[in-house]
Amino acid sequence: MNADAKELAASFDLEKLTPEFYDNPYPTYRALRENEPVKRLPNGTVFLTRYDDLVTTYKNTKSFSSDKKREFAPKYGNTPLYEHHTTSLVFNDPPAHTRVRRLIMGALSPRAIAGMEADLIKLVDGLLDAIAAKGSCELIEDFAASIPIEVIGNLLDVPHDERAPLRDWSLAILGALEPVVSPEAAARGNKAVKDFLAYLETLVARRRGKPGNPERDVLTRLIQGEGNGEENGERLTEKELLHNCIFLLNAGHETTTNLIGNGLVALDRHPDQKQRLIDNPDMIKTAVEEMLRYESSNQLGNRMTTERVELGGVMLDAGTSVTLCIGAANRDPAQFPDPESFDIARTPNRHLAFATGAHQCAGMALARLEGAIAISRFLARFPNYAVNGRPVRGGRVRFRGFLSVPCAIG
Repeated sequence: MNADAKELAASFDLEKLTPEFYDNPYPTYRALRENEPVKRLPNGTVFLTRYDDLVTTYKNTKSFSSDKKREFAPKYGNTPLYEHHTTSLVFNDPPAHTRVRRLIMGALSPRAIAGMEADLIKLVDGLLDAIAAKGSCELIEDFAASIPIEVIGNLLDVPHDERAPLRDWSLAILGALEPVVSPEAAARGNKAVKDFLAYLETLVARRRGKPGNPERDVLTRLIQGEGNGEENGERLTEKELLHNCIFLLNAGHETTTNLIGNGLVALDRHPDQKQRLIDNPDMIKTAVEEMLRYESSNQLGNRMTTERVELGGVMLDAGTSVTLCIGAANRDPAQFPDPESFDIARTPNRHLAFATGAHQCAGMALARLEGAIAISRFLARFPNYAVNGRPVRGGRVRFRGFLSVPCAIG
């Protein structure tokens, strides 16, 4: 087995993944972590799998940059995808990152998120009513994917009758972040960016004419700027404004959909933990943290070295692309005892599902709230639910979730 693991690590190529890997990447991640934790891939990228190495990289913003202009130029060329991904919050360094993040965080304060709870419960209960009336459930389409789209739509105050294309745009744009992007996927992503920008231009124009409450409406807050423009008159450029609205939808949609879907499937596959949560509903917060660790919605992060730097005993030259494998780090036995076990009572649970450091997810409190309400209320309403067919993965490595999960509700 040790020889097999060494061969698995030696032959690993992020650009040549197998169906078996997409189904279950964790044996490969374990082999890498144990044999080549700082793995040089054929394309020159360094692939990290140890928890401590990821934390070091996240926190050392001097040596490891989030700016993707150099990396994305050959991948996308001069296209809408390139403009979007090099403008959005997540792929920028301070001060651009700091300015945009501060504006967004103001609308995602603890007080603001607490104020969303009643509407979120109402939304979830409405979806559960529809599932009960139907008598069966496609877990992603009927439930998991419907929640974050509405939540982010509410944050940006997108009219309900204009939300239909949002999910398809998001999936197409995020699909182009995979390590290998087909011409067809790139074309879908570029069209989605163009269509989304065209829609946002009209939405922003309407909001400028009729502003919302910046305490609750993120779009109004981004338009008006920090302190409603009073602090040095600072505003986002039009390009920054539009692309970070796209980022907000993408960041808030796919990962939360995956949290809910992955979490409910994990409970189905671990009936002892499912029953434990049914018997102890107050464990939902630790259960959500374990779901985030066990099947991280976002499996990969990226940085580029700005200088020659040592990491995990390996010297990296300036300009080295670094991929941080969150899915592997979250199962590192050096940090998590018995990491392959799904334990809804696990504490402490310092997982990296939301990263750490300056780029820690700005919406993590909202994602946790959505996950807790959605999963707890689904379980309370349908305690005998069961996956009754083969769940379909999306064939993605960066974002780990399901495209469809057939489900009987009992």
